[in-house]
Amino acid sequence: MAFCKACGQDIGDAAFCPKCGASQGAVAPAAAVGSSDSPTAGIDENVAGLLCYLFHWLSGLIFLLLDKRPFVRFHAAQAIAFNIVAAGLWVALAMFGWLILLLRLSFLGFLIFPIWGLFGVALFATWIFLMYKAYQREKFKLPIVGDIVEKMIGQ
Repeated sequence: MAFCKACGQDIGDAAFCPKCGASQGAVAPAAAVGSSDSPTAGIDENVAGLLCYLFHWLSGLIFLLLDKRPFVRFHAAQAIAFNIVAAGLWVALAMFGWLILLLRLSFLGFLIFPIWGLFGVALFATWIFLMYKAYQREKFKLPIVGDIVEKMIGQ
């Protein structure tokens, strides 16, 4: 009478256990039994949350599609939304600059470059802040965008 090497079930002459499915040629490693099927399961949640922001919307999209953990999915979706909003604001600012140029409002022209610079610094600071908050395991929600993201991913 033969018994399964993994669970102890009576298997007779079978090559695989009918109860747990373990091959009788070798014992299944204990770490593989409880492992997740997610490709990002080996990365800590806080590191994965930080990485969601690292390559802007692209890394956010990758983690949103691959990772199933709620914390990581939230930060991935927020990274995508943050970059969409930032791109939209950049376009709006550029259109405002071109409008001033076309209307020949030179008295406002000197404001465009400092506004672009301040906006760029603000976006960079927000990006770094979001990565910091994700690394600290905090679910920091951006105003307006954070609530939309939560509803989108169902948290």
